[in-house]
Amino acid sequence: MGQKGSFCVLLKEGPFGGYRIRITAINHCVGGASRGLKAKIPHSYVPVMGKRAHGESWRTLVMKITEILRQRALTVSFEFFPPKTEQEMAQLFETLREVKKLDPGYISVTYAPGGETKEKTIEIVRRAKSEIGLESMAHLTCVGHSREELRKILDELKISGIDNVIALRGDPLKGQTKFTPHPEGFKYASELTAFISATYPFCIAVAGYPEGHIESPDKETDWNNLFHKVTAGADFIITQLFFANRDFFTFESAMRKKGVSVPIIPGIMPITNYNQIMRFTQMCGAKIPEDVARELGQIRDDQEAVQDYGVAYATRQCKQLIAHHVPGIHFYTLNKSKATRRVIENLRSQG
Repeated sequence: MGQKGSFCVLLKEGPFGGYRIRITAINHCVGGASRGLKAKIPHSYVPVMGKRAHGESWRTLVMKITEILRQRALTVSFEFFPPKTEQEMAQLFETLREVKKLDPGYISVTYAPGGETKEKTIEIVRRAKSEIGLESMAHLTCVGHSREELRKILDELKISGIDNVIALRGDPLKGQTKFTPHPEGFKYASELTAFISATYPFCIAVAGYPEGHIESPDKETDWNNLFHKVTAGADFIITQLFFANRDFFTFESAMRKKGVSVPIIPGIMPITNYNQIMRFTQMCGAKIPEDVARELGQIRDDQEAVQDYGVAYATRQCKQLIAHHVPGIHFYTLNKSKATRRVIENLRSQG
């Protein structure tokens, strides 16, 4: 046994390649695992204290998401949103524990316009990281916030041990049809990105839109805006959901031609409800291919059939994206893991 306070490094290969790395107190190492084992630890790793189920203290090495992307052949990640009730919050954490078994590289947690869910967003990313061991990324928007308010939120995230943030302009406040910046805040996500990059050590993600942002006059204008977000300090891009991979490939190619070299992560939402996905796509501007809309329309009243179709379609999307060598896939879960879990199980079983 080693001296109190010393640590060993345990490495375990993840299902999609790469390694998960954990530091644990040496008196928890079994069978001499600590002897002669060495690992190169990137300086972006940060040790964070947490609790095991029985109250034992443990320390896990946490890395920025860009480091995770470098370590893994494919990084799978999931998006969740803060629930409204305590019961739903408890259910979310049960879902997160199930998601942990899928070995995601990280999760992200959304943020309501104006900061309505600020405390819950911070609580979820903090607890997911410290209690469950899920690397977590907090969403942060410009909506309704002054620079000073944003600084306080970022300070709280930093104190909570969060190293990853996605910088967004955000949707208009409830009751508004157009985004109006705070008089002492930011008008664009690129401004928020530059502010975070200049002041904090966070790994910063930004949003990309393969079909163009719904408010943008055309794709080229929107993609130029994304270029500005990257030059402002973004470390990687996560795209809005899309259903035609050719839209992603065109978008990715255009961004590379503009000189963008950061990782671009496609966002995928398995279809689980006909009316819901129709509503979502109208809100965000994503298009459903005609053949998919036609086939879904034929089974719209059979919920199980819609879910099976959605899982099969998302599986085909992901297989093609993986063959294209994307660095990761970000799943929009709507706080439910069943459909996403089925997609991942399909990918693993089908190689």
